[in-house]
Amino acid sequence: MSEGEGWRVSDSVELYRIEGWGQPYFGVDEETGHVVVRPDPRQADRQLDLFALVQDLAARGLELPLLIRFSDVLRDRLRLINECFAKAIDEYSYPNRYQGVYPVKVNQQKHLVDEIADYGRPWAFGLEAGSKPELLIALAASSDPSGLIICNGYKDEGYLETALIAQRFDKTVIVVLERIEELEMVIAASKKLGIKPMLGVRAKLMTKGVGRWSTSTGQRAKFGLTAAEIVEVVDRLAAEDLLDSLVLLHFHIGSQISSILPIKNALREASHLFVELCNMGCSMRYLDVGGGLAVDYDGSKTSAHSSRNYDVQEYAYDVVGTVQEACDKAGVAHPTIVSESGRALVAHQSVLVFEVVSTSEFPLDAELPPVEADAHEVLQRAQEALDAVEPGALQEAWHDIQQAHNEGQTLFKLGYLDLRTRARLERIYWACCGRILRAKAQLDYVPEELSDLEERLAAIYYCNFSIFQSAPDAWAIDQLFPIVPLQRLDEEPTVRATLVDLTCDSDGTIDQFIDVDGPKKVIEVHPMRPGEPYYMGMFLGGAYQEILGDMHNLFGDTNAVHVELVRHGYHVAHVVKGDSVSKVLKYVQYVPDDMVERVRRQAERALRNGRISLDNLRLLMRHYESSLHQYTYLAAAGEEREE
Repeated sequence: MSEGEGWRVSDSVELYRIEGWGQPYFGVDEETGHVVVRPDPRQADRQLDLFALVQDLAARGLELPLLIRFSDVLRDRLRLINECFAKAIDEYSYPNRYQGVYPVKVNQQKHLVDEIADYGRPWAFGLEAGSKPELLIALAASSDPSGLIICNGYKDEGYLETALIAQRFDKTVIVVLERIEELEMVIAASKKLGIKPMLGVRAKLMTKGVGRWSTSTGQRAKFGLTAAEIVEVVDRLAAEDLLDSLVLLHFHIGSQISSILPIKNALREASHLFVELCNMGCSMRYLDVGGGLAVDYDGSKTSAHSSRNYDVQEYAYDVVGTVQEACDKAGVAHPTIVSESGRALVAHQSVLVFEVVSTSEFPLDAELPPVEADAHEVLQRAQEALDAVEPGALQEAWHDIQQAHNEGQTLFKLGYLDLRTRARLERIYWACCGRILRAKAQLDYVPEELSDLEERLAAIYYCNFSIFQSAPDAWAIDQLFPIVPLQRLDEEPTVRATLVDLTCDSDGTIDQFIDVDGPKKVIEVHPMRPGEPYYMGMFLGGAYQEILGDMHNLFGDTNAVHVELVRHGYHVAHVVKGDSVSKVLKYVQYVPDDMVERVRRQAERALRNGRISLDNLRLLMRHYESSLHQYTYLAAAGEEREE
C-alpha cells in the first residue's frame, strides 16, 4: 500500500462505521477498496462498484454532482416494512391486516412516487397527502383499486370537495380532520355534493416524542384535536346522522423517533382512545400510527437523535401487540393498522456523489531553514518554540509559539514588521503546530487546550455541490449523514478535513461527522493526487433533502439517475437532468433572451468606443449564451455541457 502501511479495508469500514449505517445495502470491496452497493440484500453476491458506476455514468454525459437512486433498494425497503408487519400479525394471530401509506411530503419526485405505487401494489400500499398539490399527486399516482389515500394537512373547500368526490373512485380515500374548523367544512361539502364522507380524526396525544420533533404532540401541537374536540366531533357527526362516517384514528408523535419507549407509550394511549371511539358508536376500522420510524444515520444503534435503539421488526411487534391487547381487552373489532413511515422507506435509496475539486491545507510538514542569528527577535522566539517541541513539553511549546505568533500579528498591524517577516513567522508557526500535533498522539493524557488541535488545523476540501440544495438538514438542524470516500479505502486516510461547498456562504460547510463517541468535527480523507478524481458519497439522504433544498447562489437541482439491478450488471431506468442556468434564472423571473440582448448592447457600445476588440466581443457572447444552457455546477476540466 502506498500510504498507511498495514491499513486494511476493515479499518476503513470501522472508521466510517459503514456496517452500522450501511447494512445490508452498502459495503466495501476487499480487492478494489471501493464502496459497493448491494441493492437487493437477498442476492448478496450481486453488487455494484459505486466508484466504477459513477465513472460510467460520467462517460454517458451525466456530470457531478450526481444523485443516484437505487430502485431495488426502494423495492426492498417496501418489502421489509410489509414483511415485518406480516410476521408480527402472524405471530400474534392478529385478526386484521396492515396497510401502509407513503407520505408524499418526504420526497415528491415523480419517478420515486410512481415506483412506490408500482412496487407497493402487492401489499395495496397507499399514499398520504398533506396538501392540495400532494392530493393531486396521490390521485394521479394511485391506480390500484385496493389502494388507500389518507388526506392530512390544512384543507380548504376545494381540497375537501376533491377528496370527497374521489371517494367514489375504486379506492379508499379518507379525510382526516386536523382542526376543529374542518368539521363544519366537510359537513357542508358532503351536503353540497350528496356524498357521505369517510373521515378520520388526528389526536393530540399527551405522550411526548423525543428529539427535534418532540413538540408534535401535546396541547400546543400544530396539528390534531384535543380530547374535548374529538368528543365535539363525535357529537356533531351524531347530530348529522354521520357517526358511521368516522372510521379512522390518526396520531403522530414526530419524525425520527430514536427511542422505542415513546412509541410504546403513544401506542397505549392511542389504542385506548381508539377503543373509546368504538364504544361511542363510531365505525372505527383503521388505526393510523403515523410516522416516526427512525433511520440509523450514525450506525450506533442507540437513542441518539441520529440513530435508533430498535429495528423495524421490533417496531412492528410493538404496534401489532399493543393494538391487539387493547382491542382484546375491550372486546372491539381489531382495526386495519396503517403507518406513514416515509423516512425509513426512502432514506436509503439515494446516494449523492460529488467530487473534491481543490484543497486548502496548512503547511504543517514544511522543512524550514533555521532562523539567522540577526533575524527579528519574534522569529528567534518562534524558532526556539519549534525546537522545543517534545512529548514532555508540549504545553510549554504551545504557549511559546502562540505568544510569538500573536506578538508578530500586533507588530505587523502597528507597522513594525514587514510582510516577508510576517510570512516567515507564519510558516514557523504552522510547522510548530504540526510537530505538536504529531507529538500529541504519543501522550496518554492530552491537555484540554490541545484537545481540539486537529479541528483547528484541519484541511479544507472544496466540493462540487451545494449543501443548501442537496443536504439542507445538515445546515439547518445539524442532521448527520454518513459521508465516505468512494475509493482508496484500502489506504489509510491521513488528512483530517472539513468539507465546504461551492456557495459563497460561510454556512456552506460540513463539520459534523459520525463517530463512535458522538459527532466529530473533522473527517479522515486521503491526500489528493494530481489528475485523479476524488469522489465522495453522502448516504441516507433520500428523505426530505431533495424537496427541502433551495437555490442558494442559484445552484439548482442535481442530475439524478435511477439504477436497477439486472442479470449482467445494471440498467439506467430513468435520467432526470439537473437544472440549467437558464432554468434557475427563470425561477427568479429573469428572461434569458432579454439578458443576452442587454449584454450584447453593452458589448457593442464598448466595441464602438474602442474598449474591446471584435474577437473579445464574440468570445464574451459565446461564453454568455452557452453558460445559460449549462449545468449550474462546475464542469469537469475541459468539459462544458449544453442542454
